[in-house]
Amino acid sequence: MFLKRISLLNYKNFSEITIELDTKINCFVGKNGIGKTNMLDAIYHLANGRSYFNPLAVQNIKHDEEFFVVDGEFEKNGRQEQILCSLKKGQKKILKRNGKIYEKFSDHVGLIPLVIISPADRDLIVEGSETRRKFIDNVISQLDNSYLQQLIQYQKIIIQRNALLKYFALNHVFENDTLSIYNEQLNTLGHVIFEKRKNFLADFIPIFNHYHQDITDSAETVQLVYQSDLFENDTLTLLEHNLQKDRALQYTSVGVHKDDLSFEIDNHPIKKFGSQGQQKSFLIALKLAQFDFVKKQSGEKPILLFDDIFDKLDEFRVSKIIEMVNNDEFGQLFISDTHPERTENIVKTTHQSYKIFNL
Repeated sequence: MFLKRISLLNYKNFSEITIELDTKINCFVGKNGIGKTNMLDAIYHLANGRSYFNPLAVQNIKHDEEFFVVDGEFEKNGRQEQILCSLKKGQKKILKRNGKIYEKFSDHVGLIPLVIISPADRDLIVEGSETRRKFIDNVISQLDNSYLQQLIQYQKIIIQRNALLKYFALNHVFENDTLSIYNEQLNTLGHVIFEKRKNFLADFIPIFNHYHQDITDSAETVQLVYQSDLFENDTLTLLEHNLQKDRALQYTSVGVHKDDLSFEIDNHPIKKFGSQGQQKSFLIALKLAQFDFVKKQSGEKPILLFDDIFDKLDEFRVSKIIEMVNNDEFGQLFISDTHPERTENIVKTTHQSYKIFNL
């Protein structure tokens, strides 16, 4: 599977541009602020129906314009797949596959498997648990649409239960029967989500360890540790035990929506005890493991985006990544870099076809 062509209209800093792409390696080079990362984000947008970097969709519209359009032509299993994403200010975003509008964006997830490796990934280490849960959920959702639907349903019920807790506090009332309905639903969905996350990580963690040892030459010992309330009790019991706390807080304080993934080096948090280089290696191993996991489960090589990666890696780690490219482990590759000569010298060593776009 690969992206053949991409067209942008009023997307971020681009007014209008169309690019015909190489099936193997594509490099976007130029000075900082020229739009290299924006081009990668446009590709991510086509695969996921949203930006990787801007959570507010309207921020992706070029300044002083009213709309944006991102249009891409993919080839998948010998078939053409045209994906178009557009947004007009004040209206809902539109996502189309071969001219047909998606009713639910979640139906698109997984069609175009894609992994991005970016300096922004450091948020996985420094931000709160929600960022790491999203990482787990995004990987599983690419391969299991029923999981995504269960997750969406769980979140809806959490919102409803929280609204009910606020209503109780505001009106000085309490209706256990009504609350019990939500508790039962959360218990059923929470169990399924917990089991799928647990099973995913049982498969994923050995792949992560393999990549980490490979790119660091086994110099460090790291751990991924799944943390969940459900290791202690089922959701129903947890909700009952924490009822008074939830009523005081006016929100649901326990459940799979509080799960976390602890990133550790020598059994200590990498956020506090890992150097910048160690954190970098950890994140790259995490994303390469994501790539490998999706590839094995789906039977397809995901598109891989490297954002400004060669500027952040030492020669040893770069050589390890090039080795993977030479072994044909990757499919289509997109690279952004500020140094055209460096980029060309690196991609030449892969002996693969490539295009370099000077933005």
